[in-house]
Amino acid sequence: MRTTEPSVLDDATAQDLSERLADVFRTAKVSDVLADGVFLDGHPPLWRFQLEGRDTFATWLSGYSPHGAEVTVVRTVPTTTGFVTEFAGRHEENGDEMTDRKILLVEVRGGRIAELTVYCSGDWNAELRDRHAAETELIRP
Repeated sequence: MRTTEPSVLDDATAQDLSERLADVFRTAKVSDVLADGVFLDGHPPLWRFQLEGRDTFATWLSGYSPHGAEVTVVRTVPTTTGFVTEFAGRHEENGDEMTDRKILLVEVRGGRIAELTVYCSGDWNAELRDRHAAETELIRP
């Protein structure tokens, strides 16, 4: 009896889906990259929440993500069920520049994102970035 190893999502598909997901956060508009029943397990600092369904996701996103946010896909690594991606973000809030970083564990089914687990650093303002720079020397960017 021959067993088959699970195949890893091909890199081109993972990269494409990661950029399309970043577009969702850039525009604050849900697209068909998300499955109808998409499940989100969100982990902002000091909290956790979950939601299900593309319409519910769209409602949450409209209150969370400002339109026109800059989102850079730092890297994307395919897995057997989807991919892991890292986003770096920047947006304006009340005239202040805010930055954040996210790690997203993504499950893909039928070529669409079916599940997301998001770990977010939270929004960092200039004061927090300055404090961090004064107290910590990063070895890598």
